Amino acid sequence: MNHRNPKSVQDALSDRRDAQALRSLVPVAGGVDLCSNDYLGISRTLALLHLTPSSEHGVVGATGSRLVSGTTRAHEDLESFLAEFHGAPAALLFGSGYEANVGLLSSLGSRHDTIIYDELVHASMRDGIRLSAARSYSFRHNDLDDLRNKIGQARGDLFVAVESLYSMDGDTSPLRELCAMCEEVGAYLIVDEAHATGVYGKRGEGLVQSEGLHHRVFARVHTFGKAVGYRGAIVVGGETLREYLVNFARPFIYSTAPDLLTLRYIDRAYRLMADAHEERSRLRELIAGVHLLRREFSSLTFLESDSPIQGVVLPSNERVLAAEGVLQERGFFAKAIRSPTVAPGLERIRLCLHAFNTLDEVRGCLSLLADVASSGVVNG
Repeated sequence: MNHRNPKSVQDALSDRRDAQALRSLVPVAGGVDLCSNDYLGISRTLALLHLTPSSEHGVVGATGSRLVSGTTRAHEDLESFLAEFHGAPAALLFGSGYEANVGLLSSLGSRHDTIIYDELVHASMRDGIRLSAARSYSFRHNDLDDLRNKIGQARGDLFVAVESLYSMDGDTSPLRELCAMCEEVGAYLIVDEAHATGVYGKRGEGLVQSEGLHHRVFARVHTFGKAVGYRGAIVVGGETLREYLVNFARPFIYSTAPDLLTLRYIDRAYRLMADAHEERSRLRELIAGVHLLRREFSSLTFLESDSPIQGVVLPSNERVLAAEGVLQERGFFAKAIRSPTVAPGLERIRLCLHAFNTLDEVRGCLSLLADVASSGVVNG
């Protein structure tokens, strides 16, 4: 059966194809994982578990939204546990990090207020800000002087939104300086801890807590789909923030509640993450080893990063796509990050390091990248 499609849809897809920026779904099976966000390998452990929901609640599946029939004692117990874990008075569960960021940022601010955000924050934060009634401005990435200039344009309640660890470049925010500036001007700091959760802190609490700043941040978003190894997210903050989100965060209000089996897996994943001291140590050692490896591959251009996210710049979508294909043919799964996801000229192969990777695996990947780059395979 032939389906008619609007011209705007066809033209948009055609433009993406011409720019070598068309996305597609490709199953990942086997090989060396240098692309997933499973930094500690917890998802592999969860795959071996066979959990069942507690019979005391009488149901297995979801029955409705949290405000209708979806809230059980298990939901409240998990939120209390996660709030305590992250050193906050309260926490609220969301179905994903995307829902959490959109729900939080879209509900904050009236037309009399202002949101200022780092230009490299995740698309979910941008979408939430776009839906907010508040005025919004971006500031240059990690540029505190530019942030201060933008603060001068603000009015009403002021919210500043950043990530603690940026998913594309692998660099971190100057959190201590951001806290000081927000306190100075009376702003409310919001930090997305998606890629830092599980990786930083003695128990994987994230960068904000590892630096002792959690009492100075208005709201934090912790995503479970990265190092926690599962799915979902929480917003942690004060009791008033939680009550506000229950009443005004539309993705929370109008979404089906997480089912009880999901709650059990989140609980188990968090406890595994808290005890993953050896995995965090191995990951730190691997990151240090990769920094030394850079000397062997001086022909490659690396992004500066002390995190599990390491980038090798190969300008142009065509080049990074070709490199990704060659890597996959040899059993290395590392993703090509193309424009417009990143700025033109900064397209890169992003390597996500894991506690289960070896230095030899990374060396093999970099060696192959260096070979294909020098041979002209990725020159188009």
